[in-house]
Amino acid sequence: MNATGHRMTWWPIRRLGLTPMLVSMASAAALLFGSPALAELSICNQTLDVVNVAIGYEEDGEFQTEGWWTVGVHRCADVIRKPLTSRYVYVYAEDVFAQAVVAGAVQGCVGGKRFLIRGVKDCWVRGYEAAKFSEVDTKAQSRWTLFIKSNLM
Repeated sequence: MNATGHRMTWWPIRRLGLTPMLVSMASAAALLFGSPALAELSICNQTLDVVNVAIGYEEDGEFQTEGWWTVGVHRCADVIRKPLTSRYVYVYAEDVFAQAVVAGAVQGCVGGKRFLIRGVKDCWVRGYEAAKFSEVDTKAQSRWTLFIKSNLM
């Protein structure tokens, strides 16, 4: 009996061909392994080309940039997997021909391959390229999705 005095039965589960033991094992597995992590910053590509995305944000009082995420046509990439702690994030994206698709006025550094770069000064001296990142106002939300759109759309 449950707390309301009603008898609990397994008949709906048995009707589906499941035993109470199997249901218990599946429930335990769900608790153990949990669900996939939610993305706190997702970038979705609504252009007609594959784009490579880099992001910038402040970490421990210093601006840093990170990339690349390759985002296919009509696909999304989860680029930050923890709650956003700053109102602003910065995005730079280019197509497969290294032409800027998303650019702005905020100076940052990018690398030729996967990178995590602290600081924005002397990009060339440190072996990186300078890039202009676009400021994205997340309205101080802990989760945000940015849609990159083509000028043709």
